[in-house]
Amino acid sequence: MTTETVTAATSGTWRLGDLTVNRMGFGAMRLTGGAAFGPGTPSDRDRSIAVLRRAVELGVNHIDTAAFYFSSLRSANELINRALAPYPDDLVIATKVWPGRDPSGEWWWAEPEQLRGQVEENIRQLGRDHLDVVNLRVPPSRRNGSIAEHFGALAELRDAGLVRHLGVSNVTADQLAEARAIAPVVCVQNPYGIGAPAEERDLLRRCGEQGVAYVPFFAIAGAGREAGATGAEHEEVLAVARAHGATPAQVRLAWTLRQGPHVLAIPGTGNPDHLVENVAAGALRLSQEELARLDSLPAGA
Repeated sequence: MTTETVTAATSGTWRLGDLTVNRMGFGAMRLTGGAAFGPGTPSDRDRSIAVLRRAVELGVNHIDTAAFYFSSLRSANELINRALAPYPDDLVIATKVWPGRDPSGEWWWAEPEQLRGQVEENIRQLGRDHLDVVNLRVPPSRRNGSIAEHFGALAELRDAGLVRHLGVSNVTADQLAEARAIAPVVCVQNPYGIGAPAEERDLLRRCGEQGVAYVPFFAIAGAGREAGATGAEHEEVLAVARAHGATPAQVRLAWTLRQGPHVLAIPGTGNPDHLVENVAAGALRLSQEELARLDSLPAGA
């Protein structure tokens, strides 16, 4: 498929509260180096900055980041600030809190009263007066527990003007309902891709019924998660890719966008060529037969 003139606008738009974004966005996690976050090999600063600027040139106006996306010498938020400030009026930057990392890289999880400090840290690093969207990223240990106390603390920061809109991440349907009873939720950010389990497909559907954006992460990486796509591609994905002259990653992104008009993609890369390919996936139109073949693939495909 051609990638020459495709922009993020080709993927269509969705509204996060009062903010309109193109459905093809960008994830900043991989900008800091070879590892998703952690020691890894520090990225080339100029190349990462060039990727961010090129993303905006290609119409990307939804960037996902976090203060805890940093490697030994690189910070995703700092790179975004350096590359894009003063920010375009239509650019929406979404970040996430609850997890944190100390300067040495060790993980910690915030208490409700510590969320303000995490929000302010993102504001400082990004050079903004407030944050567009903040996702409450639920830890694995709380996967089936209450998030009311933490989400309530975030809602207070929204009322105080530090945050414009709220989202939740790594949540169940019950946790989404719990959050929506406290304050409006504009998006759910969960792992999702070809072979997703039935309960996650059901949550995606519920989000659409409720007007909540569903933002999959690991849509390309799949079972590789933070490490990125690993191993051989499934033959069905390869077959669809060959039929369209596309890459397997483009097929996975096109499939993701076909899951519903409320589904937003945030593929991440530090490679300028992969960036162009990812954005172009918004123009890839899969047939119903191809979608059915991909829908039937097992978990981890």
